[in-house]
Amino acid sequence: MENEMTAVTIVAKKNPGCLIQLVWFALVGWWLGQAWVAVAWFLAATIIGMPLAVMMLNRVPEVMALRGKTELLVQSWNGHTVVTDVPQYNILLRALYFVLIGWWASALWLELAYALCMTVIGLPLGFWMFDRTPAIVSLKR
Repeated sequence: MENEMTAVTIVAKKNPGCLIQLVWFALVGWWLGQAWVAVAWFLAATIIGMPLAVMMLNRVPEVMALRGKTELLVQSWNGHTVVTDVPQYNILLRALYFVLIGWWASALWLELAYALCMTVIGLPLGFWMFDRTPAIVSLKR
């Protein structure tokens, strides 16, 4: 069994406490997030600004609710351990997905998340949806 390989994905969340996230959202995130998304959509409409728009849409969870995460892939093979970023889908596939699906699906997704956050009972689901926004925008893992 000397050629055995083991792989584990580690998700490290770098979020402040729940109270800080709620205060941020109540005072800043709800309006700044909408402005952030509007600017991103404007940039996406200009083909030159599309890379910046995708980066901005991928960062919506941080802007709206101070939520972010880092995913690392830890692989062990023949006694050697390698830590790398989680591999992304092919950039051409991600670009095609964004052009055909990601731009409109993420708009609906973000507006629903935003609406849920305006209710006390929907706040946890809305924050969960913000966390999943990068995958909806561009298949980011």
